Amino acid sequence: MTAASHTQTQAPRDNLKLAVSVILVTVLTLSLNDALIKWVSTDLVLWQIFVLRSLFAVPLLLIILRVRFRRTPLRPRALGWTAARSLMLVFMWVAYYASLPHLQLSIAAASYYTLPIFITLFAALFAGERVGALGWLAVGLGFGGVGLVLKPTAGDFNLYALLPLLSAMLYALAMILTRTKCRDEHPLILSGALNLAFIAVGGIATLAGGITGGFSGTASASSFLSMAWAPMAGGEVLAILLLTLAVLVASIGTAVAYQSGPSSVVATFDFAYVGFAVIWGFVFFAEVPDGMSLIGIALIVVAGVIAVRK
Repeated sequence: MTAASHTQTQAPRDNLKLAVSVILVTVLTLSLNDALIKWVSTDLVLWQIFVLRSLFAVPLLLIILRVRFRRTPLRPRALGWTAARSLMLVFMWVAYYASLPHLQLSIAAASYYTLPIFITLFAALFAGERVGALGWLAVGLGFGGVGLVLKPTAGDFNLYALLPLLSAMLYALAMILTRTKCRDEHPLILSGALNLAFIAVGGIATLAGGITGGFSGTASASSFLSMAWAPMAGGEVLAILLLTLAVLVASIGTAVAYQSGPSSVVATFDFAYVGFAVIWGFVFFAEVPDGMSLIGIALIVVAGVIAVRK
């Protein structure tokens, strides 16, 4: 084998700075996305949000691909793995949002933010990544920081808390697939596949619920997953447009980050979501973090630094 052919068969080089920068922007966007979904959850239905925002997102992705990346095939190279990744991410959000009517948000979020532990574990088991003592220390510090920020109490735990754990495992597996099976896919193609999966699942759920005969009144927290689509005014339309931009940035950014850096390192920076969530909580819901929350955010930052230097 010649040197040239050997170079062509090598796996793409990691770009840790790019991966970390992109995942931070991504979790910033995701935290804003979730704040907006919480904001409109009493007015719209989850399936309605899934379908409408992705119906806006898919044409935008096609325009970008045709104008900027004309030579990129629209069909994923690994169609099966891309479809599996997309469905895992869709059902990740379904599981997480299904838990919210039955749990305090702090319990749901604390359960969900075990995901870096699952990513680190799955990366070691399935991707052959060497984590090491410092890597596990970073995950432990980050998870401890999340606990300080969210302050969940054992008395609030119930079986519905298993749904955010399921969500965390689905996300972890999807990111391992991104790293191992979908690393050569164009990020815009992965984003497009995810948005098509949102449309498909949202449409099927709407039809399966027998709720296609018209619009209902106003949604409620308990009907977020089950009621008919709600009528939309200017505020809801604006929210859908903002959610469209958020899902585009998040779906593309997640693909880029986990294609560009080791899963166990990138996953540690997912903890930054908590710090951003504190900011959006103050902006949207007038929630002010206390001293323990600030200590928790500091631990999350330290965990990120250790992850990069390990």
